[in-house]
Amino acid sequence: MANGARDAGRRWAAEGDFWRRVAEQLGTALLVIDTDGRIVAVNRAAERLLDRPASKMCGADAHDLLHRSPDGDRIPRDRCLLLQALDQGTEARGDGDCYLRGDGGLTPVSWSASPLADGGVPRGVALLFTDSATDTDTAADRGARRERAAYTSALEDLNERLTLVAEITDVLGQTLETDEALARLGRLLVPRLADWAAVDLLTGSGQEVHRVAVTGPAGRDATREGWRGPLPTTGAAALSQPARVLNGGEPVLRGWEETAEETAGESAGETAGKTAEKTAEKTAGKTAGETDSPLAAVHHDFLRTVGATSALTVPLGAQRQVTGALTLVRTNPAHPFDSGDLDVVGDIGRRVGLLIDNARRFGRQRAVAEAMQRNLLTPLPRPGSMRLAARYQPAPAGSQVGGDWYDAFELRDGALALVIGDVVGHDLTAAAGMAQLRGVLRSLAWDRAEPPGAVVDRLDDAMPVITTVSMATLVLARVEGPDTGPWTLRWASAGHPPPLLLTPGSGARYLEAGQGLLLGARLGAGGHRPDATVALPPGSTLLLYTDGLVEVPGSDLDTGLGRLRRNALAYAHEPLDTLCDRLLARMPPGSTDDIALLALRMPAP
Repeated sequence: MANGARDAGRRWAAEGDFWRRVAEQLGTALLVIDTDGRIVAVNRAAERLLDRPASKMCGADAHDLLHRSPDGDRIPRDRCLLLQALDQGTEARGDGDCYLRGDGGLTPVSWSASPLADGGVPRGVALLFTDSATDTDTAADRGARRERAAYTSALEDLNERLTLVAEITDVLGQTLETDEALARLGRLLVPRLADWAAVDLLTGSGQEVHRVAVTGPAGRDATREGWRGPLPTTGAAALSQPARVLNGGEPVLRGWEETAEETAGESAGETAGKTAEKTAEKTAGKTAGETDSPLAAVHHDFLRTVGATSALTVPLGAQRQVTGALTLVRTNPAHPFDSGDLDVVGDIGRRVGLLIDNARRFGRQRAVAEAMQRNLLTPLPRPGSMRLAARYQPAPAGSQVGGDWYDAFELRDGALALVIGDVVGHDLTAAAGMAQLRGVLRSLAWDRAEPPGAVVDRLDDAMPVITTVSMATLVLARVEGPDTGPWTLRWASAGHPPPLLLTPGSGARYLEAGQGLLLGARLGAGGHRPDATVALPPGSTLLLYTDGLVEVPGSDLDTGLGRLRRNALAYAHEPLDTLCDRLLARMPPGSTDDIALLALRMPAP
């Protein structure tokens, strides 16, 4: 969180420098006001109009310093439209207000305020204002006011577009799941920038196209229209608008008005006879050369069905790495897309394409890591009348695969070894490190009949030489005793959550003895990890688990341990496999870690 806050602060500072440079070039007076109502930036035009240097205004409360009634009295804060807009994060305008000049005089002003945000977080407002005392009803003055209004509107539109790009970048950066990212993208674009949005992705060899997301107006269910799913393939030679973009072409802006070029050379009769046909084709977005592929036909049918009057299509990604295309549609002929919209959406497309490429890379790595992890979790032994069960659950979608593992194997002296461990890290390296650590531990435990603490110490010594693991936690336990009992559990923990023992008639307790430093601590000569022992009564159940089972973001460890204890008691009478399934099913939402669980049940009397 601290790194994120520092990055956001640096980004805001950089953008603040940019806005200050823009403000200095404006001939219109501008104040930037933060969320507390204090002035943080002033341009020269504002200094001249208010007869105040920026150094005397920055840091001051804008309302208290400037806002006055026509007779010079202070205005109550609850009657200030600017403060209301600042509080609500909305746009606002005013005419006829008075601002106090540095010389004590009053200046009537017309003003317009637009909210400023960074990554979806409100930062304040940009306040543009002019001296309305000189405004008269002459044609020249009315023209000047219209020009100022248009200029202000253009600035507000620019701010809205920049805010939208920043918000999309921030929101999409919070997930590495492609479907979720595209769903979020649609909700951000519709209806703020478009009436419809469609996303097509290249799959397979790059020639297969899938329309994976369609977002429309509220109340219009795009899934029922049948627009999602595979689209006709397109080759590099296709000429249609979507085909050109998918093959690395430039973004395309399209309006549906009939052009003079397309009717040039036709006779009046030919033109009249083809007007209806051409109009229908225009509504679908067709021109000569755009009917060359089935993909174009499907795309045109989509545009015609939604009633498009203006559309643009941009590539997702850069020219050399296009992953798909984004199409935005407007249905109001009075508000077509323009070149400014094309630039903004083109920038969005590049960012979304990068995110999709990263998500696909992440998905491939995750699949490899998960497959490696599952393949290394070997089948459990069948140690006499004792019963074993285990579960491995990958982290939820959007999280990385970790290094959690379990193991159980019979030792040379007849004891049963139980292991639960967690390699620090959440990636393919952690999964590979887990495999290395597991193999070394098996060899060390089999080599000598030693207490678990001694085996863990030797593993700690060997780890930096034989493995790539820097840190890990684990519990190594030995179940000792003949098949008919009595049995003793001897264990050592290297910084791992304590085992949970369920005993008939005695409830459940955590085995908190035998705790030592995590692997990687390098105890050195003379250092050792302690062992602990406890009797295992007939019918008792031992649970070894990784921290993903008890740690959930927003909740402390004691709460997680208490939840596991209650759930284990509630299902202690169930068969061992059912108990494991129930414990995983009762996990609260929000978990971001994978889980390994190993359960041992001793034979009943």
